[in-house]
Amino acid sequence: MKQNSRRSFLRNFTILGAAASLPKFKFGENRNKEQRIKWPLGTKVLFQGDSITDGGRGRNLDWNHVLGQDYAYLIASRLWYDNIDKQLQFFNRGISGNRVTDLLNRWEKDALEIKPDILNILVGVNDSLAAINGDKSFTVATYEIDYRHLLNITQKALPGTKIVICEPFILPVGNVKEHWQDWQKEVKPRQEIARKLAKEFDAVFIPLQDHFSQALQKAPADYWIWDGVHPMPAGHEMIARVWIKAIGE
Repeated sequence: MKQNSRRSFLRNFTILGAAASLPKFKFGENRNKEQRIKWPLGTKVLFQGDSITDGGRGRNLDWNHVLGQDYAYLIASRLWYDNIDKQLQFFNRGISGNRVTDLLNRWEKDALEIKPDILNILVGVNDSLAAINGDKSFTVATYEIDYRHLLNITQKALPGTKIVICEPFILPVGNVKEHWQDWQKEVKPRQEIARKLAKEFDAVFIPLQDHFSQALQKAPADYWIWDGVHPMPAGHEMIARVWIKAIGE
């Protein structure tokens, strides 16, 4: 595809999103069908988080890279294919190394201004790593305070947006395995907070740690996550499948 064509394609998607009214999602219908959500025309889905979401995404209009190479790309690919007439829009604004405080610092531009209809958030491992490395400013308590603030301002600014909170996850591989107790000490309470906040803000909660842990019955940890934190291709595919199913329930 030529560069001008790519730019026109993206521009058309942006115009469609700005003109669309807030969609009214119908969750839980047609439960016997794989596709259980009725996508309103022009629905915008935004993926936010750290390197797991970033996936090496591009920062320009090159559609070879614009969505990255991860679960966000897989979700968008499948839903675009299955809903050709719905003019769905997908945005990836994950940034490698981000913690909740980093999301807060860029939230206006990278989330609120986009006005997504569905907002996916996956954050927590970098907060945990900072604590493991001895940074006293990144505690479990500050994670909860900052995350709740993020959700509060989102709900006030975008009351019609459906929020999806993904549970941060790890597996015993590499450096994470060598310091497994330290990682569990920091990650587990943040997982509990993510679950609690999802309930508090009526968000969809996706228990990714449960799914990765169960996947160990099928293959070793390094088949799913190569360094204890970042998924292998099969891990990203699992997240995509779980995500699409959860959105429809």
